[in-house]
Amino acid sequence: MGSARLYAAVAAGGLKRYATYRAATAAGVFTNTVFGLILVYTYLALWDERPHLGGYDQAQAVTYVWLGQALLAALAIGGGGVENELMERIRTGDIATDLYRPADLQLWWLAADVGRALFQLLGRGVIPFVFGALVFPVALPGSWVTWAAFLVSVALGMAVGFGIRYLVALLTFWLMDGTGVTHMAMLVGFFCSGMVLPLNVFPGALGEVVRMLPWSALLQKPADVLLGEADPWSTFAFQGAWAVVLLVAGRLVQSVATRRVVVQGG
Repeated sequence: MGSARLYAAVAAGGLKRYATYRAATAAGVFTNTVFGLILVYTYLALWDERPHLGGYDQAQAVTYVWLGQALLAALAIGGGGVENELMERIRTGDIATDLYRPADLQLWWLAADVGRALFQLLGRGVIPFVFGALVFPVALPGSWVTWAAFLVSVALGMAVGFGIRYLVALLTFWLMDGTGVTHMAMLVGFFCSGMVLPLNVFPGALGEVVRMLPWSALLQKPADVLLGEADPWSTFAFQGAWAVVLLVAGRLVQSVATRRVVVQGG
């Protein structure tokens, strides 16, 4: 019970911390809205040529764009979560201090990332989504059950996203400079999550592969739940399985990395 309160306090602290960056949040809202507009008009041109591209109608495609803008920062699809701070602490050696905390390292950073994600979803994601829904024809469900399933899928997407970014951050124990791998992770995240185009659009074997990768849990899966194009329970199972695999992998890599710190006397 005490541990639960600790991690809840860490999450609340993360939320409050990001809430202080008001100028950055306002700039992020503006940027997401502008990029949303660019993508919407690009999608509209594509769907004019192919009205049911990827199995979506035009309203679903527009909805998908604004969902992507709403979830981009919250799920740190292109990076920008707590992993940047973690990588810096590893690089400077401050991570040794973190290991002395009476808390689990992975759960500590997961809680901090949950707080960050909640603020980014509410502070940066809602306004562009509402703007898009008011200005363009969208396909939104009328059932609260579908909305609830969508929020569960988003929460599982948060866990998957953290799992990926935590593994990337831990590579700093060996690379010492994670800039290159961070950029690679950003490019893969944008492409394989469906931020560029819905993964349903990708043909043949390529489409089948990218839809099975963990990045699809960040945007494509929650979007399909909201749009009524996927069974929620099978989606939850897919996302939950990847979350477990990634978090366990992170735990194993963390164990090896922290032994490395101890052996080196850090």
